[in-house]
Amino acid sequence: MAFMSLALAALAFQGSVIPKPSQQAVIAFVDVHVIPMNQAGILDHQTVIVRGGRIAAIGPTGHVHVAAGATIIDGRGKYLMPGLGEMHGYLPNPSAGPELTENLLFLYVANGVTAVRGMQGSLAHLELKARIARGELLGPQLWVPGPPLTGNSAPTPESGRRLVEEQHATGFDELNIAEGLGREAYDTIVDAAKRLGIRFGGRVPDAVGLPYALKSGQVLIDDLDDYVSAVGGPDSITEAKLAQVAAATCAAHTWTLPALLSSEDSAALAARPELRYVPSAWRLSWAQQFSQQPRSTPIALRRRILKALQVAGCPMALGTDSPKIYSVPRFSVQREMQSMAAAGLSPQQILGEATFQVARYFGAEQEFGSVAPGQRADLLLLTANPLSDLANVGRRAGVMVSGRWLPEAEIEARLERIATAYQ
Repeated sequence: MAFMSLALAALAFQGSVIPKPSQQAVIAFVDVHVIPMNQAGILDHQTVIVRGGRIAAIGPTGHVHVAAGATIIDGRGKYLMPGLGEMHGYLPNPSAGPELTENLLFLYVANGVTAVRGMQGSLAHLELKARIARGELLGPQLWVPGPPLTGNSAPTPESGRRLVEEQHATGFDELNIAEGLGREAYDTIVDAAKRLGIRFGGRVPDAVGLPYALKSGQVLIDDLDDYVSAVGGPDSITEAKLAQVAAATCAAHTWTLPALLSSEDSAALAARPELRYVPSAWRLSWAQQFSQQPRSTPIALRRRILKALQVAGCPMALGTDSPKIYSVPRFSVQREMQSMAAAGLSPQQILGEATFQVARYFGAEQEFGSVAPGQRADLLLLTANPLSDLANVGRRAGVMVSGRWLPEAEIEARLERIATAYQ
């Protein structure tokens, strides 16, 4: 794999170095309401101590020692929750320049998205992941599936097996199953993935079908389109079919990413204020793509499927396809939350799927996804309670990324510079 190491070095992004918090630096959120997410409800009037990028202590204000010289963040009337996760985000193209790369990463962290499963994986994205982990770039912690396994990339069982072995050896975090795979190639990929112990998730190829994918142990289904076919489509869906497919999903321990699509028309989408934070070329491209793409399944049906999966207790996490057609990092997560609420999920459930459930998917509940001692200090500080109104997720007072504190004024100033550059 020497050639891959050379390629990784050659594709390294050049960007400003972001120093990690020192091991001695202490930051204290004092008298804050904590939404822990590893349990329901709120812990009122708490002090949270952060040291060296980790949560060191939590307890009632007045009972937790704050070291002399600590940086104090006034938490009175504010709410502290774990950073959010984006389970279906697209990372910058390997040919993107450093400015676009750093701007896109900042759009994620600007609204507290501190963990991203980045799709369309490449060697450059593995290097990007490593640079963020080393503290050289400001960005969310990344998980990188390999390049999509399609009918073109894996036309035969042998080519599928070879790709699985190569992606596993290269260090990708999981396999990305895509459309077009034949049944034999899919079976070979599944066998190789299980043998090597690498997860496989993504879409369900037409030749495979949802029931077979569930029986095969596919770990994750990337959106609800495959469920629409399984329940018979908008004209023949019944509650019995919904319950049956939800039960099969739960039995297989398969995760779903609802990725509810907007039902807005092109004019409303093009008027979204967050488009000022992406390049004008993207806006033009998205308008063309939207005009040419087939209309998606009615959102009401997708919400019924989501509710059936949730009622059955199937594992789910939040993903939004950003940045894609009119789906902008930082804003897409909030829009997805509102759509999930319209499907009948509670704020506690929705916030859980954006935080603790993301950590659960990666088997990293001891690392992130909740506000608890020992966790990474990936935190979102809000000026209002998101459990009473999900719109309050957008009422930021600041974001902490692996122990680095970004106050609201700094975030807004950087966002304004990005918007000005893309006018």
